[in-house]
Amino acid sequence: MGVEEGARVDRKITIGVCVMEKKVKCGPEVFSAPMGQIMDRIQAFGEFEIIHFGDKVILDDPVESWPICDCLIAFHSSGYPLEKVQAYSALRNPFLVNELDPQYLLHDRRKVYEHLEMYGIPVPRYACVNRDVPHQDLDYFIEEEDFVDVNGERFWKPFVEKPVNGDDHRIMIYYPSSAGGGMKELFRKVGNRSSEFHPDVRRVRREGSYIYEEFMPTGGTDVKVYTVGPEYAHAEARKSPVVDGVVMRNPDGKEVRYPVLLTPAEKQMAREVCIAFRQAVCGFDLLRSEGSSYVCDVNGWSFVKNSYKYYDDAACVLRKMFLDAKAPHLSSTIPPILPWKTNEPVQTNEGLTRQGSGIIGTFGQSEELRCVIAVVRHGDRTPKQKVKLKVTEEKLLNLMLKYNGGKPRAETKLKSAIQLQDLLDATRMLVPRTRPGESDSDAEDLEHADKLRQVKAVLEEGGHFSGIYRKVQLKPLKWVNVPKSDGEGEEERPVEALMVLKYGGVLTHAGRKQAEELGRYFRNNMYPGEGTGLLRLHSTYRHDLKIYSSDEGRVQMSAAAFAKGLLDLEGQLTPILVSLVSKDSSMLDGLENASTEMEAAKAQLNEIITAGSKMVHDYVSSELPWMTDAAGLPPHAAEHLPELVKLAKKVTEQVRLLAKDEHENLAEPSAYDVVPPYDQAKALGKSNIDVGRIAAGLPCGSEGFLLMFARWRKLERDLYNERRDRFDITQIPDVYDSCKYDLLHNSHLDLKGLDELFKVAQLLADGVIPNEYGINPEQKLKIGSKIARRLLGKILIDLRNTREEAMSVAELKNSQEQVSVSLYSSKNEDRYSQPKLYIKSDELRRPSTGENKDEDDDKETKYRLDPKYANVMTPERHVRTRLYFTSESHIHSLMNVLRYCNLDESLQGEESLVCQSALERLCKTKELDYMSYVVLRLFENIEVSLEDPKRFRVELTFSRGADLSPLEKKDDKAESLLREHTLPIMGPERLQEVGSCLTLERMEKMIRPFAMPAEDFPPPSIPAGFSGYFSKSAAVLERLVKLWPFNKNSASNGKS
Repeated sequence: MGVEEGARVDRKITIGVCVMEKKVKCGPEVFSAPMGQIMDRIQAFGEFEIIHFGDKVILDDPVESWPICDCLIAFHSSGYPLEKVQAYSALRNPFLVNELDPQYLLHDRRKVYEHLEMYGIPVPRYACVNRDVPHQDLDYFIEEEDFVDVNGERFWKPFVEKPVNGDDHRIMIYYPSSAGGGMKELFRKVGNRSSEFHPDVRRVRREGSYIYEEFMPTGGTDVKVYTVGPEYAHAEARKSPVVDGVVMRNPDGKEVRYPVLLTPAEKQMAREVCIAFRQAVCGFDLLRSEGSSYVCDVNGWSFVKNSYKYYDDAACVLRKMFLDAKAPHLSSTIPPILPWKTNEPVQTNEGLTRQGSGIIGTFGQSEELRCVIAVVRHGDRTPKQKVKLKVTEEKLLNLMLKYNGGKPRAETKLKSAIQLQDLLDATRMLVPRTRPGESDSDAEDLEHADKLRQVKAVLEEGGHFSGIYRKVQLKPLKWVNVPKSDGEGEEERPVEALMVLKYGGVLTHAGRKQAEELGRYFRNNMYPGEGTGLLRLHSTYRHDLKIYSSDEGRVQMSAAAFAKGLLDLEGQLTPILVSLVSKDSSMLDGLENASTEMEAAKAQLNEIITAGSKMVHDYVSSELPWMTDAAGLPPHAAEHLPELVKLAKKVTEQVRLLAKDEHENLAEPSAYDVVPPYDQAKALGKSNIDVGRIAAGLPCGSEGFLLMFARWRKLERDLYNERRDRFDITQIPDVYDSCKYDLLHNSHLDLKGLDELFKVAQLLADGVIPNEYGINPEQKLKIGSKIARRLLGKILIDLRNTREEAMSVAELKNSQEQVSVSLYSSKNEDRYSQPKLYIKSDELRRPSTGENKDEDDDKETKYRLDPKYANVMTPERHVRTRLYFTSESHIHSLMNVLRYCNLDESLQGEESLVCQSALERLCKTKELDYMSYVVLRLFENIEVSLEDPKRFRVELTFSRGADLSPLEKKDDKAESLLREHTLPIMGPERLQEVGSCLTLERMEKMIRPFAMPAEDFPPPSIPAGFSGYFSKSAAVLERLVKLWPFNKNSASNGKS
């Protein structure tokens, strides 16, 4: 029986809409009321009569006088009399779309989570803190600096704090001190904002009852799921408020959301949420984290906004529900043409043709960008510093024992705010020492006091602590036996320890600005695009982005600032860091694997320099200058060393006088009383210089003159040992580093001789630094492959995964398979074909693993746009981006492997991956400065066969990073750069000839000998106390063994 026959029944089915008017009525725009859109469609079937109760009836009239209806739509909102509606339901017994009793559950987040768990629906790990009165002390609740403990269940920051009241939307996220600390408050959208970051708030709320739950890293995207009955679910992705709190809106002012595909497991979760809460029309929030999905909130009655396709589907599903409940004898078959579309003109597909997403490759064929891999050095930083002193003071030794568990021979590391505060308190009590007369022992005391004063000054920087840039080691050196406190026997006790304070190396305002601008450059230039390029790709789930960082604070913050520019985010870096950046220190940190070879290279380099120019080949006439030993060293390098020492002493003496003046003026009102103390955490959140300090004649950033003097004095002493008449060439990079920093950031101090010192230091450093990674190409290749081995292995896996995914897509398109849950819809799909509204039960319940199903397929599928609902020209287009942020050592190492890999015995006769002209340019490139990078882009030539090696082409580019040359011109541009304390980043340079084709096959062949095979990756491990935090890379490593080409036993293909 069709619609015509259904429309001729004696009586139409009545649907009562018992909802507050604000939830139903249309405003001036039709899009403003999804409910109105859906009810209009239901009425268009001709089988139903819609009765709107209205606010007056609902609020004022007795239920006995309410209209009688067959089916009832009723859901709670503010001011809604739910008990009264329940009385009406008991009186008339209508079919309820959403049952009424369970709606009470939705107002208590504890009951929501309990209910979800009862039905086996995954939720984040959580615990409840229940208070009867505000600020009630509870024995089972403990709060420390970086965690809370609830009944023995520990939640390390970042964690989420939710009020138990479901109508209170003020949700807080607390960040760890290692990421800068602070708190982000999430709230209902107000104008253009949905969250606010508070860098100074570190303690949790105590005025009520709260749920504490583990923070789930989701890559900066939230998923909203909307059910219409248990067999239909629609999902949309939006930018998560935890990233920067700025709501993405379209030109009409609506929040930008994109429909995405749900995995079979997620569809089952949607079905179970619908059934568990007995709410046919139900919205809930889904968190997708590290390959798993969790429900974190259930909202009850919710409809999708601004989607005509969804309105059509919802109307059809609700129609079937009503007919099944009240007229099962009528057919619920959907008519070939939906009744509200009879007068709608058929639209052509012209608007969906490919425009601008392809680029013309070097051979004239159309190519698609498939993958962007970038390895990036961190941004401009303060000089790295270290203070070493032997301590015998009881207070410091007791502190060491306090934090190492009382073990007399154990080393202690102090990083947290509480630990550093303890150390500062002890140091403050020890610093005021009287200065004795001149004698040898007195000189030692004086130096010790100066070092303690330096420790105190470092610890006092900024007014609060952040472990991201200061750490102290205490290592016991001497012990004595003392009687035990209980009088029974003796025990060891340390009487001397070595204290090592490491500080500095902090990302500067200039470094943050450089990273953000480079991210913006990548967004606009690395992705040939669809008008809005990368942002549209990313927001529509066609961009698979992962960002990795080493463990260093400056590298993490560079990654966060880059992500901010890349994805056009706003606000502080801490929330961006926690949401989007994964730490992988084993891949991006450390030189341990090559320490022996690097020490040998430095020793050889020292011999070459101190022996004069005899051992350095004259490479001016050589055709291959980069093949000589110690290439880049200036002739007669040793002759420059005395000049370097002389100029360093001149600068140090000037800084000493400034520090002396500062010390003498501390007791009097000074610039420090006017200028607020430097706040490191706040500095990480801005990209402007501290104008107040500069105007007051103080050093830039957090450094006072005392610390600036300590920096230069140490350099001067370490560079040249007067007693032994010996130069230490390993100090040359540090002298250059300090010169460059002061030239850029402290030019306002007018240090005489700094310019000359910089030129000499630069001349020597340009030769020393590259040669520390090997003095000839063979050494460079050996050292480079050891340092970057794991990173190279991961890059090969990224490229291989991209190729296999692209091949799968191409094969799918070629075979024109039609699958119910397909990533891609047929171009010739009938515009008016019957929508697929129901999900087969076997499809819902099939497991995520099986003989013919790779468990990781689901993990990839979920990061996809749903083409049926998306207004996007190329829904099948998908780009993988992998960003690796690291230090100078890994950039040099990667570059050395790329250019010298053909020197390996197994690759004899092969040409370098880098062309001759690029090798010449690299030889002349003296420095890979801040924000230098190497980019590999993988293109697919869609016009050649799948078997053709030229199907996949790799493009290699690099940038030298920050460009110092504009400062040398002393013109207006140089003045402007000095005022801003920043340097421009050089654009990318090709490493291949124009028109050449480096196939992926050849790239893999050349790199594989130096890359870590997947089976050598250790099993994943999550750092203690950081479950789920910064651990995305572990899930990747867990699957790498399946991916290596020579692993013949592997039948599955992982994705990362």
